[in-house]
Amino acid sequence: MLTIHPVTLEGNLVRLEPLDQRHQVGLWEAGKYEEIWTYMSIVMRQPEDARSFVHTALEAQAAGTDLPFAIVSQRDGSVIGSTRFMNISRRDRGLEIGFTWLTPSVWKTKINTECKWLLLRHCFEELGCIRVQLKTDSRNLNSQRAIQRIGGIHEGVLRNHMIVRDGYIRDTVFFSILDREWPQVDEKLQLLLFGE
Repeated sequence: MLTIHPVTLEGNLVRLEPLDQRHQVGLWEAGKYEEIWTYMSIVMRQPEDARSFVHTALEAQAAGTDLPFAIVSQRDGSVIGSTRFMNISRRDRGLEIGFTWLTPSVWKTKINTECKWLLLRHCFEELGCIRVQLKTDSRNLNSQRAIQRIGGIHEGVLRNHMIVRDGYIRDTVFFSILDREWPQVDEKLQLLLFGE
């Protein structure tokens, strides 16, 4: 059985803090760019959307299905995005890393890689997960490449999986990392983060 509690995860570039209402203004500042939300089920078009985002995330946390984080820059303490553990299955010792988004100014940096390393390390080395899944919209080729780059194994596509924003019927591509694969994935991520 997984036992999951809010935790702060510290890296060199980011700090993943348990999401709460104090992050709302920072989330709006980070998330007010339309290009972030192309493949997401929500969009932030006004400050109220950030409040709703936090409220919904905390409701899911209270229900025991999610554990949301604010992504905070170690450089200046600003909120630069959000991610979460979701679809938590305590009995099956698995969960999903998802609902990840970052402000555009940090795209194509090592920040997302460090976020995934911190989260995966916590899953496998602290929580005792045997499976971590990641999924993305089939149209989001950048996300698929990024997941494969960090060691996610392509499992397949669920067709007509979700009805998302504006009624679009989405096919979803699934990836996973298993506990026995973690040592190699850890090595790969550390090389991406700290290697020459």
